[in-house]
Amino acid sequence: QVQLVESGGGLVQAGGSLRLSCAASGRTFSGYIVGWFRQAPGKERDFVAAISWSTTGTVYTDSVKGRFTISRDIAKNTVYLQMNSLKPEDTAVYYCAAKRVWTDYLNPHGYDFWGQGTQVTVSS
Repeated sequence: QVQLVESGGGLVQAGGSLRLSCAASGRTFSGYIVGWFRQAPGKERDFVAAISWSTTGTVYTDSVKGRFTISRDIAKNTVYLQMNSLKPEDTAVYYCAAKRVWTDYLNPHGYDFWGQGTQVTVSS
């Protein structure tokens, strides 16, 4: 069993930056794919980015390419989402999730473990 805890959310003005963290406890992320999703009020949970813990391969949704960077720290067993040039439309609750297989990573239903979420609010 993997427990995930997100942190780093907050309120920021448009154009600002935040760094989200996803820390794992219970076991390491080794062998997992770790993804970030976000959910705005009244909307579905959408894929943002994912990273392979083993290969460090990454993938992003088009709307965040060039602005967000996903990375991992082996020593801290933590995945980060660096978010720059934030826009009001980035406002959402951000969740990290983990799964074993690097397939269908866009689909939130394929992930086995989820964190509790962290709120990101970008003001205009």
